[in-house]
Amino acid sequence: MEIKIDDLTGPEVAELLNQHIQSMRAHSPPESKHALDLDGLRKPDITFWSGWETGELVGCVAILELDRKHGEIKSMKTHPDHLRKGIAKQLLDFIIEEARGRGYSRLSLETGAMEIFQPARKLYENSGFEYCEPFSDYKKDPNSVFMRREL
Repeated sequence: MEIKIDDLTGPEVAELLNQHIQSMRAHSPPESKHALDLDGLRKPDITFWSGWETGELVGCVAILELDRKHGEIKSMKTHPDHLRKGIAKQLLDFIIEEARGRGYSRLSLETGAMEIFQPARKLYENSGFEYCEPFSDYKKDPNSVFMRREL
C-alpha cells in the first residue's frame, strides 16, 4: 500500500470520509460523535494520509498534534471494499512510526464503546494501546473508550 499525505480534495477521500461520518451517526449519539468532517480535518494541527493500492483508495488516517509530545489518531477508516485485508493494521503501524518520527512520547485515541467498535479496539490492544481516562478536551462518556500508547 502507498500511504501519502492527502490534501482532502479528491472525491474518493470525500466519499470515504462521508461514509465514516454516516457510520458514526448510525452508531453513536450526536453528543458522542467525535469523527471529523472534511473541514474539521483541514486544520493546521492535523495531518491526513490516504492509502492506495493500484490506484484505488483503501483507507485513511490522520494525526492531530495535541502538543509537541502527544498526538491523537483521528479518522482511521478502511474502505468497505477492503475490510479484513490488513489495511487498518498497516495504517496503524504507519501512524505509530510517524508519531515516533515526530518525537511524540504518547499516541492517544478515542473510539466507540459499542460492540460494533470491538474489532477496532482489539486492533489497538494488539498494537500495544491501553485503556485510559479521557485526554485533551474529552469528557467521560459511556459511548466512548479512550486508549493510549507510550512510544
